[in-house]
Formats: sequence, C-alpha cells, structure tokens
Amino acid sequence: MHYREREVVRVRAVAYDCDVLVIGGGIVGLSAAYALTRAAPGTRVTVLEKEAGPARHQTGHNSGVIHSGIYYRPGSLKARYAVRGAAEMVKFCAEYDIAHAVTGKLIVATERAELPRLHALVQRGRENGIPVRELVAGQITEYEPGVRGLAAIQVGTTGVCDFVAVARQLAEASGAEIRYGAEVQRIDRRPDLGVAVRTADGDVVRGRVLVNCAGLYCDEIARMTGDDPGMRIIPFRGEYYELARPELVRGLVYPVPDPAFPFLGVHLTRGIDGGVHVGPNAVPALAREGYDRGVVRPRELARTLAWPGAWRIAGRHWRYGGGELWRSLSKAAFARAVRRLLPAVTEEDLVPSAAGVRAQAVLRDGTLVDDFLIHEGARAVHVLNAPSPAATASLPIGREVARRALNTLNHI
Repeated sequence: MHYREREVVRVRAVAYDCDVLVIGGGIVGLSAAYALTRAAPGTRVTVLEKEAGPARHQTGHNSGVIHSGIYYRPGSLKARYAVRGAAEMVKFCAEYDIAHAVTGKLIVATERAELPRLHALVQRGRENGIPVRELVAGQITEYEPGVRGLAAIQVGTTGVCDFVAVARQLAEASGAEIRYGAEVQRIDRRPDLGVAVRTADGDVVRGRVLVNCAGLYCDEIARMTGDDPGMRIIPFRGEYYELARPELVRGLVYPVPDPAFPFLGVHLTRGIDGGVHVGPNAVPALAREGYDRGVVRPRELARTLAWPGAWRIAGRHWRYGGGELWRSLSKAAFARAVRRLLPAVTEEDLVPSAAGVRAQAVLRDGTLVDDFLIHEGARAVHVLNAPSPAATASLPIGREVARRALNTLNHI
C-alpha cells in the first residue's frame, strides 16, 4: 500500500458519517456492530468490508465447529469467551433458526506418550467448567465404531453450525450500515477530531471512533491508523479433504493436540450438511489470502519475511513445520495421519476440499500469540489476534470490543 503525500485524507470539523466505524465484515466485526447497537441504541455504526458480502475469509473457510473451550488456559480470554460463546452461539442459532447441532466430540490418544496430555485436558476442561467424560479404549466404539485409540475424552458441549449464516444475521440484526466492496486504502486519525477512511472507490467515511476487525490485515490497518501493533500477522493455510465415505464417522474426532502450538492437528468433523471434513494441516501461506498453494503475493511475502518473528518461528519449529509441509505435499502422508484415528481410511477416501487461512499473530521474538489480543489507541480499538475459536467466541468478543469503543466514545 503506497500513497503520495497529496493523497492524505483530511479529517475536518464537519458532520460525521457515523459514531463508530468498523473495518471488517467477518463474524467478529459484525458481532461488534451488533453489540454496539444493542448496548447503546441510537449509536450510528458503519461497517466497511472489502468483499462483495460478509464472512468471505476466516469465517467462511473454517470447519463450522462450535468449540467447547477445553483446550484453552483457564482464565484466558479464549477459555472464558469460548465457554460462554459456545452456549450463546447455540442460543443465537436457535433464536434465528440457523442450522446447528450440539454433537459432542471425542479427543483420542493413540500413543502412550499422549496419555499425560489427555489427562491434563481433562483437568483443564474441569477448571473451565466443561463437562468431560473419560473413556477407556473399549468405550470409544460406543461413540465412534470406526475410531481406535488407547483412551479418549468425550466433550458434550461441542457442536457445529453455519457461521456464514450467523454473520449474515448479525449484519441484518445490528441495524448498522454495511458497505460492501469498500476496501480501505488510507486512514487519517486525529485524536482531537476522529478518523477518516478513504476507500478504493474514492469515498471518504468519517467516524468518531475506529474499530479494527480486519482479520488477515488487522496489523496493516493498525499501522495505517498510526498505532504500532507490536506484532505481525503470519498467514497459515489449512488444507482440508472431504471424506468420500462419511458413514465412517458419526460426529467429531480430534487427536490430542501439542500444547506448544495453537493448531489442533488433523481431525474429522461432520458438518451441518452431513459431509465430513478431514484436516486441516497448517503450512505457511505465501499470501494473506493464499487459499491455494499457487497464490503468491510478493509484497505480502516480503513483509512477512522482513518480520524477525517469522524467522524465529522457522528456526524454533522447523521439525514440526516440516511434518506439516510433507502432509501438504503427500496425500499418502496425510492419509497416514488420519489412519491413526480412523484405521479404515484410504487415500481414495480423501477428496480435496477448499482450504482456509489462519491469521496468526506473531511477536517480534517469534512467539505465537496464544490468546485473543485486543489493543486500544487514540479513538481506536484493534482486534489483533482472533483466529479459532473466534467464531465460537464472536458474541462475547463483540461485546468486549463494543464496551471499549463506547467507553472511548463517552470520553470524547
């Protein structure tokens, strides 16, 4: 994004187009708009979304799982918002007749080395207030006849839903003005006046407070605003297959995750449409919207490589990353990973499906930001890390973002 000095957008003491200007029409941005108008009726909210409709990126490319919150550190935003958000999401879907189901899921240990981590998850689930049932090997087949393992836990509050439909409903129910096809090109933030945003079509939108829910580009929007986010988004592509024999799986089956990484490993998810997604793996993407491995955006890639944290991740986790990359390149390797959970799966059962891209915040020292991350600047609230389980937790996240934005608005 390069601009000439004469193109700077000027904020003047003129009528504002809105009170709160939200950038990003994914489920988090639309939830923030929804929460704003409910917490403070009469608040004028405008949402700018660069695509032609809502939920075209992370929201529309995930597996549709309503996560229970069992994986996340007790007391963290992820733990609190996922547990609360899962219950609220089911209620929201029921209220608006959006397709959903509370299916429960199994987390299965297939090796002895995983048993201590499985037991730790039981304890974590209990600390987070999640009902968990421990299963020995013989009990696994009661839930999933085709799955094999040494032990498992059954989490009853996990479900699935149509998150794109949720996002559409949030947009409609918010009463906000939603401007699609409005890609942000320039931001002028004046602490004494407000913010003005120029979009690609030349429009200028003025607001009193800015809310940044730009997902894959949230760090870029923060920097355009004049705030240092202290992190960069490193995009990871998650590649999925569809199971040609969906009858092999009844519900949701997960491996025991590695606590060193924010990824859950290759798992099986029966979606709301009855199909079974298998995946994802996690490989670095060469573009922030690099849903296909052939998509390369040199400027975005250069910015990623210029961030010291990207190199530190590679140096620290090359062995894990190499395994993920091999499963990306080799269908046979991917199938072997699936067979650890579901022995009957063959390569022929795996049909390539659409990929997703995870917007992962990485600090300068190479730390993968594990929790949701929300920062404030002058007249601005930035959501800087909201990957999975952000869709599950979107209603509580939206309320927190709205609270901060309204607090700023009230103190202007």
